[in-house]
Amino acid sequence: MSQRNTGVTVQEVNAHACPVREVLDRVAGKWSVQILVAAAHGPIRFTELERGIEGISRRMLTLTLRNLERDGLVTRTVHPTVPPKVEYELTPVARELHETLQRLTDWAERNRHYVADARAAYDTEHAPELVAE
Repeated sequence: MSQRNTGVTVQEVNAHACPVREVLDRVAGKWSVQILVAAAHGPIRFTELERGIEGISRRMLTLTLRNLERDGLVTRTVHPTVPPKVEYELTPVARELHETLQRLTDWAERNRHYVADARAAYDTEHAPELVAE
């Protein structure tokens, strides 16, 4: 739709879209989703997250947790023990997000065969085009 037809300026669209895109980028990130899922069942320690999320580095886990805490999606609790015990827990807003992620996961599970079949059909139909590019 052109700008003339809507009466909405590009600046107004960007002012709304940028914050939404920023939030979606953060919560839809590969590591964020896995952390949110792993922490959904209650407080979880850093080492448990590190062991439970395959392929994540310690640094990436630290950065992602810090960002999720900054965004108000996880709380970090340091228990005064030696060595310090640190736990992460979802906030109520993140629990709501987890419900949405769970529905998305359920949808993906129900439809994964459909998507695989559609990809195979597309690849078969477009194989000559894909080779030529």
